[in-house]
Amino acid sequence: MPEKYVPQDRLFLWWLGDPARQRLVGELGQAAGGRAVSLRYAPEWLQSGFALSEDLPLVGELFVPREKDCAAGAVDDARPDRWGERVIRKFEASPRLSILEFLLFAGDDRYGALGVSQRAEAYEPWRRSPMPTLDSLEEMAEVVRKVLANEAVSELQKRLVRPGASLGGARPKSLLEIDGEPWLVKFSEGEEIDTPLIEHATMALASTCGVEVAASRSLVVGSGHAVAVRRFDRAGQARLHAVSAHVALRATGEELGYPQLAQLLRRVAPAGAIRSQQEQLFRRMIFNILMDNTDDHEKNHALLRQADGHYLLSPAFDVVPSAQGLGYQAMLVGDQASESTLANALSQVRQFGLKTDAARAIIKDICSKVAGWKKHFKAKGAAAKDITLLAQYIDGDKLRQQRNEFLTGDRA
Repeated sequence: MPEKYVPQDRLFLWWLGDPARQRLVGELGQAAGGRAVSLRYAPEWLQSGFALSEDLPLVGELFVPREKDCAAGAVDDARPDRWGERVIRKFEASPRLSILEFLLFAGDDRYGALGVSQRAEAYEPWRRSPMPTLDSLEEMAEVVRKVLANEAVSELQKRLVRPGASLGGARPKSLLEIDGEPWLVKFSEGEEIDTPLIEHATMALASTCGVEVAASRSLVVGSGHAVAVRRFDRAGQARLHAVSAHVALRATGEELGYPQLAQLLRRVAPAGAIRSQQEQLFRRMIFNILMDNTDDHEKNHALLRQADGHYLLSPAFDVVPSAQGLGYQAMLVGDQASESTLANALSQVRQFGLKTDAARAIIKDICSKVAGWKKHFKAKGAAAKDITLLAQYIDGDKLRQQRNEFLTGDRA
């Protein structure tokens, strides 16, 4: 019989970064009538731990988020994403589903190095089971289909879909073990185009543009594909503390934008890596603009804590054309707010530690690579109809003209 949950108003946050030494971080509690979660650090963590985010300094007070429907500071990144919440609502027969319950039910596979337990004496995650392997892919896809169709899922099948494995988004997903490593696998929702394959092709193209991306693979599922992305918040058996740009910028009171994140890197990255980290972020922003990836919101960027306490950008992930031609990014770009133009991207290059000439050289390089996107996508197996549809946006008048100006006249 599945474990029965009895609602309670406090749970316990654990640090799982070192597999040989799990540590109690503190106590989580209900706040805002169940629409928020508070944190109070444990005395031992105050003595030898670290601040989980800048708005959670190492002091003995109770941290309560100002906003509703979230958890305090970096604890918010331990929550399941929208897909995970959907899975939990379907799988967990709980008499209550507040933010606190969602944190618990996210389980042991959640993103980053934090864990949630009902006990302060020992870390006991909600429902642990072996990770499925690649030979379970087709069955996993069938479970995803049942969740999307709101059909019944057996207890045995529930183990195939993990609700807490990523930072943000509503795309159907779970975890698979491939070659002994954990990979996040994302499935199609029946879109007009083969989105998983397009995401894999886009990530590979980004890599040719000098953008550091998470390793990805396309996997055949039925008549379409899934995309597998290797987890970058794991290093062997160790777990890496991850903070989304959403949490990191909110903690400092900054607006949610690329220039603001670039300036944050000046403070949190190792001194010798600041320049390369800021350039990486600039490359990522330019690539997203040129490929019509306008869903580049702040939860699609993350910082990974290093052993010395500094932070580095995670590899890029969730990079895929939106196929909407909105003309605005999800994050601020420059003087013209979130407008998807290269001129706007150039307006605040100093925030990225770049001089204008160096920034233009980067843009020209990315433009030259993106110009060949059709050939690249075809080589990755993208269907002609999908390429034709995407061309309406990637090669539409606005983006093509900007690209060509840099390639032919080096103007913006």
